[in-house]
Amino acid sequence: MSGNQSNTSEDHCDFDDSLIFTLVPPYILVISVLGIIFNVFVLMVFCLHKKACTVAEIYLSNLAGADLALVCCLPFWAEYARKRYDWRFGESLCKLSSAVISMNPFCSIYFLVMVSIDRYVALVHPLSHERICRPFYAKLGCLFVWVFGLVFALPIFIYRKLEFNSQSNLTHCLPDFTSLDQYLMYDVRPIIFNFIIPVIIILFCTVKIIQDLRKRRMEGLNPQRTEQKATTLILAVLLAFLICWVPCHVTKILDVLQYTHILKCHITLIIFHQVSVHFAFFNSVLNPILYIIIGKSFQNRTKEFFKQLTGNYLSEH
Repeated sequence: MSGNQSNTSEDHCDFDDSLIFTLVPPYILVISVLGIIFNVFVLMVFCLHKKACTVAEIYLSNLAGADLALVCCLPFWAEYARKRYDWRFGESLCKLSSAVISMNPFCSIYFLVMVSIDRYVALVHPLSHERICRPFYAKLGCLFVWVFGLVFALPIFIYRKLEFNSQSNLTHCLPDFTSLDQYLMYDVRPIIFNFIIPVIIILFCTVKIIQDLRKRRMEGLNPQRTEQKATTLILAVLLAFLICWVPCHVTKILDVLQYTHILKCHITLIIFHQVSVHFAFFNSVLNPILYIIIGKSFQNRTKEFFKQLTGNYLSEH
């Protein structure tokens, strides 16, 4: 969605876009509506509740903020697809919406990196947890993630442009590269920093967490109930993110290989690209559902939040 609509390589192969124009717009609109409702609800519960958020909840609330920003931009791309890739919202919105969409996987995965490290320290090094994992440091870490997410989105503001196709009479919102180096900086950098490095950190922390939980069960020592419940939710959110986003990053790697002529264009690659990119957006709807189904702490917060709202309403009337 935030990449090319056509193969940028010289080895272009024809693909019937009719299914994309038919299926993608309603799918994206459903994702947008559900994502906005669910993530606004999550942010209200986390931010308007009278009780302060824990470190893990600070990361999860920022994750909901990143998902909300993504789904707010998707309707423009639904209309773009409905109009058969004819961008009618101006170049500024072309750049801005693309930048926000690209920031989502970057910010989301690093919020998950920080929450993975928090769970790792809480379970494996509990004595150090209270000293180094405090809400102030969590908020500061989230601020750094947002800033770096914006920095990593700067190439989009540089290379994203409107391109008018005189043959089809359509205006495309596309990255415009004049050299292979520009393309590699644009597409290879996210593969390294949005995928390879953070996934290695997440997998390390996850393996250590699972090993520690197994060791405690074998020794008959169970972690505190609250810690175990929080860890279960985090592991579920991590697994959901990887399931939704790993195929999309694999697609990016295949795109690079195709652009550099290592792979030839094939209809299977194009279909896989379309499916993986749009499936990744579902993660923004899935996260709030996981909070509600698995997150016992979130369920309690929700009940208390509604009691708080009811109490405020009755006191005013």
